[in-house]
Amino acid sequence: MSELKKHFLNINKWSNREIHNLITLGEAFKHGKQVQLKHPFYAANMFFENSTRTHSSFQMAEKRLGIKLIGINPSTSSVKKGESLSDTIKTLQAIGVGMVVVRHPKTGWYEPLEKDSNIHLAMVNAGDGHGQHPSQTLLDIMTIHDEFGHFKGLTAGIVGDLSHSRVARSDGQLLNRLGVHVLFGGPRNWYPKDFDTFGTYVGSIDKIVPKVNIIMMLRVQRERLSKHDAATFDPKQYHKDYGFTEKRAKHLKKGAILMHPAPVNRGVEISSPLVESSISRIFPQMHNGVFARMAIIATLLKNRNLLLD
Repeated sequence: MSELKKHFLNINKWSNREIHNLITLGEAFKHGKQVQLKHPFYAANMFFENSTRTHSSFQMAEKRLGIKLIGINPSTSSVKKGESLSDTIKTLQAIGVGMVVVRHPKTGWYEPLEKDSNIHLAMVNAGDGHGQHPSQTLLDIMTIHDEFGHFKGLTAGIVGDLSHSRVARSDGQLLNRLGVHVLFGGPRNWYPKDFDTFGTYVGSIDKIVPKVNIIMMLRVQRERLSKHDAATFDPKQYHKDYGFTEKRAKHLKKGAILMHPAPVNRGVEISSPLVESSISRIFPQMHNGVFARMAIIATLLKNRNLLLD
């Protein structure tokens, strides 16, 4: 039996069995399951990068679980005075916060903190630089499981700005581990070579679309592009070369679905009419996000013996 997890930081540290348990628990929450805390529990969400979906989804998950939120705005916190993330978390721990949800631009922000014996509260990674986005990955695979009921034998195409996408990395790694054949598309200069360990670079979206059960489009992260790439990026040309268009949608297999971690740049990654089309699961992904994050948090609370039986 694997060690009970105290944090949710890197999806690769969770076994396939644990992932399936999270999916099952998320589905149970979606169908009305409730849990009860042993005593009042406090959490803080610290987002050092902009977020709508992830931030609000975690808030909703926490409120539905009966967790009390402590409002923290990194832009007005002591971090601006030079306080380290470690000391900020220890301060919150000292005043009684039992869990922090952190999004941070530094890849692997959590690595030194999970080794710090003075940090006892639960830590949840809401996205780290170019590294991981584990809660997004869980809601994505929950959405795929909703649709197909299994993973083994499916083919997923992940297309777009791969070099800056923590979603592409964490989704690709886990999908591959669960038995999904992963294909990558997009500009060659946006393809990280280490992706070869869990998928295959095809490049052309036109070669990918007819082969997949899931087509996952990625946002072009202009805020992370180099000055040269940002200055030369042409949205119309990108849409023509790599966008998921209505013409390309006609070549999907029957029963294939469209996904995107959002926010969507309509007319860049995806033609606007397809965002809410019958093949799209973009808004169902967001819906599942609440229940996936409830499953993550409830599992951490249970592992810490904080839930009533």
